[in-house]
Amino acid sequence: MPDLRVSLAGVELKNPIVVASGTYGFGHEYGEFYDLSELGAICVKGLTPVRRDGNPPPRIAETPAGILNSVGLQNPGVDAFIAEEMPFLRQYDVKIIANISGNTPEEYGVMCEKLSAAGVDMIEVNISCPNVKAGGLAYGTRPELAAEVTEIAKKHSTVPVMVKLSPNVTDIVQIAKAVEDAGADALSLINTLLGMRIDIHSRRPILKNNMGGLSGPAVFPVAVRMVYQVRQATKLPILGMGGVAKGSDAAELMMAGADAVAVGTACFADVFAPLRVRDGLRDYLEQEGLSARALTNTVQPW
Repeated sequence: MPDLRVSLAGVELKNPIVVASGTYGFGHEYGEFYDLSELGAICVKGLTPVRRDGNPPPRIAETPAGILNSVGLQNPGVDAFIAEEMPFLRQYDVKIIANISGNTPEEYGVMCEKLSAAGVDMIEVNISCPNVKAGGLAYGTRPELAAEVTEIAKKHSTVPVMVKLSPNVTDIVQIAKAVEDAGADALSLINTLLGMRIDIHSRRPILKNNMGGLSGPAVFPVAVRMVYQVRQATKLPILGMGGVAKGSDAAELMMAGADAVAVGTACFADVFAPLRVRDGLRDYLEQEGLSARALTNTVQPW
């Protein structure tokens, strides 16, 4: 059997398969079907300083080769997560990655302090959210703002900080370098691509929020390209994601430069998707006589 163990910024995972934030909740529903300890890590539903109810429906809809969503960061708030969800997750032998979003750099700092003290294994900083101080501009679209949030998170965290990059930029490498210089321990990419569909009968957008994040197989080629570009430009570990649905997808992203891989949208269609991806990757590694660590960044340019 191939060795599936990988390291992500010093956090040792038993296998490279992580479930992506926003697609797995806090694991309760999936835990009814299989042991959550079979995963490498769980990246929990995105957390904010206080409870959020999210956007009004309709806020999720199918589209060819994926889904559009504008859920709006619905979550119980960081304090409720620590009090009510952490004890449940700690029953399992699985690493816990807390995804956080804030409106100001100070909010990120407060959440990092609380979550570090609560014992999460890693913090994923979502910089694809509005920045109130910058007039609504997302942190992830400007290098200086991305760097500012990263510095604050690092200052207030005692666990590794992974920054989640937005693909809705002209040059993702520029953002990656900025957060690397600011002290990030790892990168995760890609977040959803901004998209929109219209119901031609009602002549209204299919989402109440008009636009939403596109995820699923449709974005996979973009994810491969961006992971490859970022790997060539930085030395940081990478959690790759974006349309992963089978073992060969995971292998491809790892060849492009990812150290580990997150499964997201596929979970909605198949609760066992993360395990099927893991098993497919294991079979590929066995055929090739490789370990998971040996697969990373092995693409051969023409």
